[in-house]
Amino acid sequence: MKTKITKITEITFRNATFTELEEIVDIEKKYDKNKFDNWFAFKYDLSETEEVYLQTLIEKNRLFLHSYNEEQLKMKFISSLLNKVDYFFDDIKDWYEYSLSAEVNGVLFKGKTDFMLAKGTVEPKKPYFFLQEFKRSHSDKNPEFQILAEMLVAIELNKSKQSQGVFVVGANWYFIILEKLEAGNYEYFVSKGYECLDITDLRQIYINLQAVKVLFCN
Repeated sequence: MKTKITKITEITFRNATFTELEEIVDIEKKYDKNKFDNWFAFKYDLSETEEVYLQTLIEKNRLFLHSYNEEQLKMKFISSLLNKVDYFFDDIKDWYEYSLSAEVNGVLFKGKTDFMLAKGTVEPKKPYFFLQEFKRSHSDKNPEFQILAEMLVAIELNKSKQSQGVFVVGANWYFIILEKLEAGNYEYFVSKGYECLDITDLRQIYINLQAVKVLFCN
C-alpha cells in the first residue's frame, strides 16, 4: 500500500465523511452475501420473557418511533433493547458518551462514541463493538461514516484485523464489519437493513446483539 499524503491532521467521529476517510486510508465498501453468515447464524433461543419484551417494545413505540428525535430514539427504544441484551459480564461492559482516540496514518481520530462495548472498569480500554448514532431517518448526518471512523480507531488500538458495529437510521438497523487487509488497506461490509418495528427483524437484531458477547469479545 502506498503511503497516503493528506493535509488532514485531525478528524472527529461526528463530522467524519467518506471523502475524508478515503484521503487518510485506502478503504472500500464491498459486497459479500456470505460475510455475515457466522454472526447472524449464532444459535440463541429466546425465552418467553424475552419474546414478550420485544413484542411490548414494538407496541409501545410503533406509532411514534419515526417521529422521535435522536435522544428520544435513544432513550425510548435503543437503550431499552441494549439493557435487555445486558452487556455487563466479566470485565466487559457498555459505555455511553466516552472519549476514544488514536492516530491512524498520522491523523488523529477522536470523539465521543454513542455506545461501545469495551473492556475496562473506570475507563474503556479495549473497544470491541460500536453502535452509532441514534439518527432520525431524515437526518443529514450519515452514521455509517462516523462508525467507520470509530472502528478504524478500534483496529488501531487493539492491533487487530477486524472490528464490528451497527448503525441506526430511523427504524432500520444495519450491521457492519470493517477489515484491515495484509497490504494495510481496508474493506467494509454492510448488512441489509433490519426494521426494528417488525417482530421477525427485531428478533434477529436481538440475537445478533447477543452474539457479539460470544463471538467478538476476546
